[in-house]
This record gives sequence, structure tokens and C-alpha cells, in this order.
Amino acid sequence: MSSIQDQIEACLARAEPDVEVLLAEVVGGVSVRLYIDHPNGVSLDLCERVNNELAPIRERYALEVSSPGRERPLTKPSHFRRYLGARARVRTRARHDGHRSFTGELVGASDQDLTLAADAGVLTIPYADIQRCNLVGD
Repeated sequence: MSSIQDQIEACLARAEPDVEVLLAEVVGGVSVRLYIDHPNGVSLDLCERVNNELAPIRERYALEVSSPGRERPLTKPSHFRRYLGARARVRTRARHDGHRSFTGELVGASDQDLTLAADAGVLTIPYADIQRCNLVGD
């Protein structure tokens, strides 16, 4: 998890405790793209409240707050466990069998790694090696 995500989660834990930070990523060194979720869904009002709570982040970056959409990012073991059986695209930092991008069904998720049933076979990938992971539609 990035330090910007740590900062955002700490701030929102106090102000908006029901908001789950799915992913916070710095884009081009000038903006932060923030994907959030909430048990009651993500509304424009919620995005505005989150944006207002993150004034210290907005002093350094342009801030984009949005819902996860269909291609929800997965970043934590709990995210992977929640979506076992779903299809996902995983991009890794290192090559596995000559590839860095895999699409398949999430079939396992421990505290250290995920297991993906991809076209190339079943792979176990440590979370530390995942550059990005998103659900994909059928």
C-alpha cells in the first residue's frame, strides 16, 4: 500500500469511518486518483464529502474521487477473498512464466498471496508482486 493511501485512510477513518479506500494512486506526480466504496453505495454527495475531508492532499495534488465501477480495483487480502470466483486481470511487477499480465478466475486468497486460474494455468502470486489488479466483466 502506498504512503498516500495510508494518509488518506487515516484521515477518513476519523471523518468518514464507513468509507473504504479501495485504491489511492498518484498519477503523473500531479494528481491522486482515489477509488472508494461504502456499504450504502457511492454517491456524488459522498465523493464531495471525502474530497472536502482531504484538504491536505489537495494542497499537493489534484484529487479525483470516484466509485470503483465495474472494473473494481483489488488491493487488500480482504478484497481478493470477497471476490473469489470472479474474473480479474492481474499485472505483476516481475515476470511469471515470461508474462506480467494475467486474466483468470480468483480461486484462492491467503494473507500473503492470491491464486488465479488463468489460461496459462493456476498461478500463485504474492501480493507484494502485484502492480495492479482489477475485476473484469464477462
